[in-house]
Amino acid sequence: MVALAERAEIFNTIPNHDYLGLFEADTPKKVVNFLDLTTNEVSKAMGVSKQSVRYDEKMPKELRQRLEEIAIVCELVAGYFNGDVQKTALWFRVNNPALGGISPRDMIRFGRYHKLEKFIQNALAGNVA
Repeated sequence: MVALAERAEIFNTIPNHDYLGLFEADTPKKVVNFLDLTTNEVSKAMGVSKQSVRYDEKMPKELRQRLEEIAIVCELVAGYFNGDVQKTALWFRVNNPALGGISPRDMIRFGRYHKLEKFIQNALAGNVA
């Protein structure tokens, strides 16, 4: 039988709040603005051509999905900081020794989103490795 704590962990991948307002509407563009990413950076990070980077109904499905996943990560970090937008934004910009001395924002820019996501999940679970 699965323990209650273990069952609760399956919900730790979704934030409890929308502190940053990333899920109200236009999530992809809000994520890009929050992380202060250029079109070139989005293109490289997401592995799509610069011409494919757009934020309307013709936006590539994969790009929308990845930016929504990044929105979740941003909101999980915001939850750790009790909704403090400035602390959350700073955390994404500051070089982090646990990430090899680069910032979480740069992890995203360099296309290492999944490694960052795993790092955040482990940290929030109290298992920083």
